[in-house]
Amino acid sequence: MTTFRVPGRGRVLHNRPVSFTFDGMTYQGLEGDTVASALIANGVQLMGRSFKYHRPRGPMAAGSEEPNALIGTRRGKGRFEPNTRATVQEIWNGLETNSQNKYPSLKFDVGAINDRAYMLFSAGFYYKTFMWPRSFWDKYYEPFIRAAAGLGVSPSEPDPDNYASRYLHTDVLIIGAGPAGLASARAAATAGLRVTLVDENSEPGGTLLSEPQAQIDGKPAWDWLSAELDALTDLGVRIMTRTTAIGYYHQNMIALCQKLADHQEKPAEGAPRERMWRVRAKQVILAQGALEKPLVFDGNDRPGVMLAGSAQTYLNRYGVRVGNKAVIVTSHDSAWYAAFDLASAGTQIEAIVDTRPTPNADLIKEAAARGITVLPGHTATGTSGRLRIKSVRVNKVENGKVLTARNISCDSLLICGGWTPTLHLFSHTKGSLKWDDESQTFLPDRITEECQIAGAGRGLWGIASALNDGAVMGAAAATALGKSATAQTVTVTDDRPGTGESHTELPTDLDPGKARAFVDYQNDVTAKDLRLAVREGMRSIEHVKRYTTNGMATDQGKMSNINGLNIAADALGKKQPEVGLTTFRPPYTPTSFGAFAGYHKGEHFEVTRKTPIDSWAEENGAVFEPVSLWRRAWYFPKDGEDMDAAVRRECRETRKSLGMFDASTLGKIEVVGPDAVEFMNRMYTNPWTKLAPGRTRYGLLLGDDGFIRDDGVIGRLSDDRFHITTTTGGAARVLNMMEDYLQTEWPDLKVWLTSTTEQWSTIALNGPNARNLIEPFVEGLDISDAAFPHMSIAECTFAGFPARLFRVSFTGELGFEINVPARHGRALWEKLFDAGQKYDICTYGTETMHVLRAEKGFIIVGQDTDGTVTPYDAGAGWAIGKNKPDFVGMRALNRPDLTAEGRKQLVGLLTEDGTSKLEEGAQIVLDPNQPIPMKMVGHVTSSYHSDAAGRPIALALVEGGHGKTGDTVYIPMPDRTIKATITGTTFYDPEGARLKL
Repeated sequence: MTTFRVPGRGRVLHNRPVSFTFDGMTYQGLEGDTVASALIANGVQLMGRSFKYHRPRGPMAAGSEEPNALIGTRRGKGRFEPNTRATVQEIWNGLETNSQNKYPSLKFDVGAINDRAYMLFSAGFYYKTFMWPRSFWDKYYEPFIRAAAGLGVSPSEPDPDNYASRYLHTDVLIIGAGPAGLASARAAATAGLRVTLVDENSEPGGTLLSEPQAQIDGKPAWDWLSAELDALTDLGVRIMTRTTAIGYYHQNMIALCQKLADHQEKPAEGAPRERMWRVRAKQVILAQGALEKPLVFDGNDRPGVMLAGSAQTYLNRYGVRVGNKAVIVTSHDSAWYAAFDLASAGTQIEAIVDTRPTPNADLIKEAAARGITVLPGHTATGTSGRLRIKSVRVNKVENGKVLTARNISCDSLLICGGWTPTLHLFSHTKGSLKWDDESQTFLPDRITEECQIAGAGRGLWGIASALNDGAVMGAAAATALGKSATAQTVTVTDDRPGTGESHTELPTDLDPGKARAFVDYQNDVTAKDLRLAVREGMRSIEHVKRYTTNGMATDQGKMSNINGLNIAADALGKKQPEVGLTTFRPPYTPTSFGAFAGYHKGEHFEVTRKTPIDSWAEENGAVFEPVSLWRRAWYFPKDGEDMDAAVRRECRETRKSLGMFDASTLGKIEVVGPDAVEFMNRMYTNPWTKLAPGRTRYGLLLGDDGFIRDDGVIGRLSDDRFHITTTTGGAARVLNMMEDYLQTEWPDLKVWLTSTTEQWSTIALNGPNARNLIEPFVEGLDISDAAFPHMSIAECTFAGFPARLFRVSFTGELGFEINVPARHGRALWEKLFDAGQKYDICTYGTETMHVLRAEKGFIIVGQDTDGTVTPYDAGAGWAIGKNKPDFVGMRALNRPDLTAEGRKQLVGLLTEDGTSKLEEGAQIVLDPNQPIPMKMVGHVTSSYHSDAAGRPIALALVEGGHGKTGDTVYIPMPDRTIKATITGTTFYDPEGARLKL
């Protein structure tokens, strides 16, 4: 097998061979190799197939911007991951990799038929093809699209890996450990700041790893790098490699994804595979460098076509030549240096083709001294080769005319269209960009966060410029934090800064309609597609992007966006700034779901919230159910009882004497401020101005659409303070809604909202003996019916604990709710339980609570409402303030469709036989003999057996229900049809006498 490894070259360990597999064949690389560098060393350039046309593709780059060489990796049972970049995946003994998007094999892929029929798949073909006939969509189009969609194969086994997350606070976070980042770190750390330096690569150094010829302060680049890293470590700089900054968020919050195990043969047992870092930095320095731009010409995508800078990286960092015979096509000086490095390593440079008529004279002399043919003022117009490039066609260009072509044989074609700053993270901050005519690219302009941009990230080319600018920006960050700092200047010899020119696409001798010049390699978007999009009416760059899918690949446009912009601008006849760029979005590189999930996996997938009383309930045999994010006691069975028996007993004992219920999960919000009552009037349907301190009221909350969103009892503690309760599942939603209105609609109101759900532990006591039990525990408060009537609230001392005491009931019995600081919840529960033994106290759970409230016709939002129920539909029109000028949802209540006849309304149901218990969710019809499909007029929302009513009871939403009291309806079931009578919603104590005991 041909080897392209250069003995002794690069930073790989030549004395440590590593074996891995690719498509079932074993290959050998070296420790420090990536899959791509190891395969190239073994003469393999073909690593994948493109998405749309299934064209053969090899690596175009050497880093995370790679669009072509996407592979599947397997690291053992269950550890399969698709779409890993071969250019960043480090090899280790036993790693299994495979190519993607091919069938049956990489070399012979039947999907390549698409390439032959490419004229059928022009830009926007899916918008035109899949519209007609409409009947084909379900049967043909959708299955075809789903089968063709996506890259790679989704994992089919549970992921056995662990993932972690951490928070980090630092003075200065530097993203990018190239020359600019290293110099920034030195300047900031010398000023005494806490500095964190991160880089996505396996080792720091950036450009220095690819250009070791430079001499920095008299030292070879790699010697200087080693010494500098030691110095930074001594200064306390935290250096994090294999760590990608994936997102830059408000107030200098940066998300980092750190790979911990993918490069290891045997990771430590239980160690996390990846860790997500949430970093809050006082200052951020973006030193991410720049990305090399491809040239756009016919056939620029064959295996063996590669960015010149990447070929230089493979040679100098990994010790691998990318071919034996190479041609360089460039519009920038930097590619010449790649040619010289490869020539020194033994690659035959067939020609350097420069689109500029007069390239740098010194470079021409250097090429002549090496015997390299130079073709200035030439263009590339095509390539040949199926699974690897065999030749390139080049033409002289004079006065804008493309002259006679010549073919140059090669096995590698190295291209360079200049460089564009890496602005993705900067763009996340909504910082603005400006177009630079000289460099023909966008540069950072207005800064919105506390950050600096250093080096090539702001258009400065060369190692010397990056080092010295990095030092300046590190000092600037220190100064911004009040530290004295000095930017030290370094001297660099054998630097290679370079200049160049930009192109939309190279001139061609082909019919423009036949040229297939690729811009987005992964999605097979060509320059012709972009121009077609403009001809078909796409004027916005965002529309061009979506019409062509340019920049929508997994590299998120890193290699295609700037060329796509240039071509679209040219087609529109506008300058690039007038066209603009599409939005760069997080994450910067594809990131695993596991990294985002972190510890939230298996039993930890969703945190189970428990009340302070939960442990007592568990110790006393409670059966639990999930309610929103909480675990709640469902019922408390005694020996031999099933759920039905336990619930019926709990209901009887509560109504007979005394029941105790843990209501701590109720949402609680404190509304405080001079405008608190005005805020309440605007948010809730009820009037609040005349509610006196010390009194409570049932509150009903609507959405803008007039439908019920939440409800709860609300107490007024003072003129400027309300204690709001919400449903268990609605606490966060209600608070978010309130904050939204307060911040966007009524910013003039002086009101402060505080979530206090977990501050208070709430115990509900219901039954005839409720007052008898709590009276001895209340200090300094008369709780007699006359002094503390139903719907009262007071702050007091209860059993020695500070408390808020409500007299409210969700059962229809005499009831109290005691709120004490959460840390005292279990202690108070135990005191009340012990004292309640003489009243045969009964602890009950959520199921009994549901039965007791249904017997009284009290609704549960989300069960007896379905998002389309108004207060009038629910029989709660009494809760609407008739004289209120406005509240959220008020105008919607007057819409014709919300006042129309036939709306579904809440009613009670009693089955005709008196024994059948209806199923919740069961559909209701008026005529059981109508043909199928029957017209459903409603459904059962709640259904229970009620000992208090002596029969099963149910609540239901029925069309026009309030006008159908006494009517018979039918509930079809699989085995029979049940008859039921529509009734009112109150089944027990309709006069409410038991509340006044």
